[in-house]
Amino acid sequence: MDDHPLFVRGLELLLPITTDGRAEVVASTGDAATAAALTSRCRPDLALVDLHMPAPGGIRAVAAIRRTTPRVRVVAMSGAVDPAPALAALRAGAEGFLPKTSEPEELLPPLLAILDGWAVLPAELLRAMLRPMHSPSVDLDGEERRLLRAIAAGRKTVDIAEELHVSERTVKRMTAALLRRLRVSNRSEAAAVAGHSGLLDH
Repeated sequence: MDDHPLFVRGLELLLPITTDGRAEVVASTGDAATAAALTSRCRPDLALVDLHMPAPGGIRAVAAIRRTTPRVRVVAMSGAVDPAPALAALRAGAEGFLPKTSEPEELLPPLLAILDGWAVLPAELLRAMLRPMHSPSVDLDGEERRLLRAIAAGRKTVDIAEELHVSERTVKRMTAALLRRLRVSNRSEAAAVAGHSGLLDH
C-alpha cells in the first residue's frame, strides 16, 4: 500500500526475479482508506504499508488490515527517520518496519524473514524502543485523556469533535495544548509517549 508508483513498480519487477517466483506483488493501492478491503479481497501473505499515505494515513491502514485480515503479516515503511510513526504502526499491529531509503535489493532479505515469521526492525528503531521513556510529569483530566485516547487511535479531528461535543477549532486548540503539556511536537509522538508511559492505562 504505497502512493509512490515507481517504488511499487520496482518491487513488482524485482520480487519475482530475486525470489525465484516465491514472492510477487498481487495488488497495490495509494488509498489508505481502501487498503484493508483490498487486502481482505486478495489475501496476500504480506502487506507493505507506507505510513505517509494521504488521510486516513498508513497507521490507520495497518490497524484496519490487522482487524479485517489478521493472518496477513503487515510491514510498515517510511522514508522518514522519525521513530514515532514507526512505533505507532507497531502498536497498531505491524510485524516489522523497513525504511524506504534502502535499495530495493536490500529490502528482500528482511521481507523474506518476515514471511518466515520473524519480526524485523532497523537497529536505530530498536534502540529507540529500548530507550527508557519517562512519564511526563502531568496530571491529565478526563477530557484530556479522552482526547489522548482518540489521538492514539488515529481519529480524525471531525470525529473527535463529535465525540467531545465541541467544534473542530476547539479540538485543534485542545490538541495543541495537550502536545505542549506532553512536550511533543505532533500526534504520533503524543501516542508514542502515552503508550510507553501508561497515560492511557488509568
